[in-house]
Amino acid sequence: MNKIRNIGVLTSGGDAPGMNAAIRAVVRAAIYYDLQVTGILRGYEGLIHGDFIEMDRKSVANIIQRGGTILKTARSDGFRTKEGRIQAHEQLKKQGIDALIVIGGDGTFTGANLFTSEFDIPVIGLPGTIDNDLEGTDFTIGYDTAINTVINAVDKIRDTAESHDRLFIVEVMGRDSGLIALRSGIGVGAEAIMIPEANMGVDGLVTRLEAGRKDKASKIIIVAEGDEVGGAFNVGEALKNKFPNYDIRVSVLGHIQRGGKPSCMDRVLASRLGVVAVEGLLAGKTGVMVGLVNKELVFTPFDHAIKHIDAKEISPVWLKLVEILSL
Repeated sequence: MNKIRNIGVLTSGGDAPGMNAAIRAVVRAAIYYDLQVTGILRGYEGLIHGDFIEMDRKSVANIIQRGGTILKTARSDGFRTKEGRIQAHEQLKKQGIDALIVIGGDGTFTGANLFTSEFDIPVIGLPGTIDNDLEGTDFTIGYDTAINTVINAVDKIRDTAESHDRLFIVEVMGRDSGLIALRSGIGVGAEAIMIPEANMGVDGLVTRLEAGRKDKASKIIIVAEGDEVGGAFNVGEALKNKFPNYDIRVSVLGHIQRGGKPSCMDRVLASRLGVVAVEGLLAGKTGVMVGLVNKELVFTPFDHAIKHIDAKEISPVWLKLVEILSL
């Protein structure tokens, strides 16, 4: 492996609060180790088209508190093709980029894993996704901010639910993973939480509601968008048929979960992982994601980190906790 002099950094896939903090950490760590840093705009799409910018201390000043990503992000169909990846590699060689740090989720790491296996360039990933659905890290960058955004929103919804004796069904993000719904549902004291991993179904939800406190008129149900019933509106329609006397409302939180200032936890996590990613490249590591497990910084191969290879299961302990607390 050639000596690393110029590190490229990009963000890919869905944006997550804390991505800017991670970019800042990568840039400053690279400068600390006397390396050049090149920002790649619009993820893999920008990599294919050579959309590069030189980065220095000034370019990452005053961004640690900002949501989104200053490097922008995009889905790239081109990078899924061999021709697109060849073009991306040519752009790296032309720019003199010796190594890559990619910030994103399972789709980002799937592409990175393929790219580093095809070409002699080291790549390290940072887990930037609000879904927290990657193996090899207890928390992903953006997850803590997202669940706190959900809690703040549902606390406000609860006020209206209490005032009008209503049942609110709140849909949160989580097409393939219910971890946002699970943790935020516990945090807001939801009467029921519906996630893809548990497969509660309408019948199970009805049983849960019938077993709950009869004197509690207002109720909150948290539904992950990927639940088997098909989202909050489908759940709402099903409950209206079962409980015609309930005053039911549906609220879909949507993309507010992605935005906003990152929490302190996400800023610190992103900062630690960004520095270690640079140090990992200098130590000769490649094809891995850096994460935090039991307070220790660890490197996990991409093919183990991505959820389609080794899906994170919901512990029965969490599901029992939900059942106990919903009484």
